[in-house]
Amino acid sequence: MPQRLPFLTASLLTLALAAGPVLAEKADRTKPMVFTADKEGRLDGVNQRTELSGNVVITRGTLLLRAEKVDVRETRDGYHQAYATGTTGRQVSFRQARDIPGEAVEGVADQLEYDTRTETVRFIGNANVRRTRGAAVAEEVTGAVIVYDSRTEVFTLEGGSASPNPNGRTRIVIMPRAESADAPASAPAPALPLQPSTTLSPRKPS
Repeated sequence: MPQRLPFLTASLLTLALAAGPVLAEKADRTKPMVFTADKEGRLDGVNQRTELSGNVVITRGTLLLRAEKVDVRETRDGYHQAYATGTTGRQVSFRQARDIPGEAVEGVADQLEYDTRTETVRFIGNANVRRTRGAAVAEEVTGAVIVYDSRTEVFTLEGGSASPNPNGRTRIVIMPRAESADAPASAPAPALPLQPSTTLSPRKPS
């Protein structure tokens, strides 16, 4: 069984999505996990472990995970833990729709851990996670390790030497929400009435 990587040392930060308490696509939890790969896999029924390699794709409802190699272990109570790795120049990618139409959470990292019991995704190494609204990016987070809890929609972030930013710093970008085209423009402030001058003298006739 692959070793779970320890958290990289740095300051810890928790960020809730700015859009509010709307959760990831709840229907995904009742959908089966489907695995496909280009190369032959290995199924260990005794240890409840499946190994796949070569353009591995995992789907579960709207959830889509792509990796070069995946090791999936089934727990005694029927949950699954997937450990995915990418290759040089091609990271592991993850995408899942939210309950808000047109919105999704997507991200990439060198490695990824997905746990169906806790509904958490752990992005490890040069991680970048975004919340998209249509084609636009609403929030973007980069760091060494990012843990996404799809039930609460909370990101837990850590910096570290694997961060893409200088000195391993975590970076968060929150884009302003665009104003609706139908929203009425703010009314201009009413002009003050003209007042007679208290300093100028009337002009004398020539």
